[in-house]
Amino acid sequence: MKLISWNVNGLRAAIGKGFTDIIKTADADFFCIQEIKLQEGQLDLEIPGYHAYYSYADRKGYSGTAIFARRKPLRAFTVIECDNEDVDIHNHEGRIVALEYDSFYLVNVYVPNSQNELARLDYRMEWDRVFRNFLCRLDADKPVIICGDFNVAHQEIDLANPKTNRRNAGFTDEERAGFTELLRSGFSDSFRELHPDQKGAYSWWSYRGRAREKNVGWRIDYFLVSKRLMPKVSDATIHPDITGSDHCPVSVCINL
Repeated sequence: MKLISWNVNGLRAAIGKGFTDIIKTADADFFCIQEIKLQEGQLDLEIPGYHAYYSYADRKGYSGTAIFARRKPLRAFTVIECDNEDVDIHNHEGRIVALEYDSFYLVNVYVPNSQNELARLDYRMEWDRVFRNFLCRLDADKPVIICGDFNVAHQEIDLANPKTNRRNAGFTDEERAGFTELLRSGFSDSFRELHPDQKGAYSWWSYRGRAREKNVGWRIDYFLVSKRLMPKVSDATIHPDITGSDHCPVSVCINL
């Protein structure tokens, strides 16, 4: 089973840059995208052989996620579900699409950015806590595959300039600790598990200063899996050769 995740930085723009051809060539079972920047009804996109599931932000032209799946799920949902806790504040930005199948859940996520001067760091940390509890709730039922733009480089190896970015959004101690806590809750970073020492493996580059050309980037796009699924992951790859966004796709192959 092959899964691909990609922050497309605007689905309509991506379509103009060959998005549908990329899906056809990739031949994946699931194609998960983030930052679709759409409202319902703004785009009528049909991809032969795939069922489409969207999550839209209330705010126009902002955030949003989608999954194109070859097989229909038991159910699809677009809100974080937590017992005994009011989490409605987290369900208005189109941050997740989740699909349930017989033997696993697939969760596609676009994690909030802490923004300039860390204006949204406090909200981000609360999101991390709620999202972690949500994933643990799913994991107690059946294994979970989580993919998307997590807006954090976990370790120094995951970005080109760790020292100069220490207190910038995406590389604060708080965000990194939140990601560590998520892994400790029962999940594995599939790429880093299979490639523990690989340097220069990035999935996002600034549009400034020819960063992509120079490979001055960050690895902030991930496939996480429940720890009991990790032995079934046969491949985890980053695809910097695929352009059309400031992010590139990441993929995994899982023997399910």
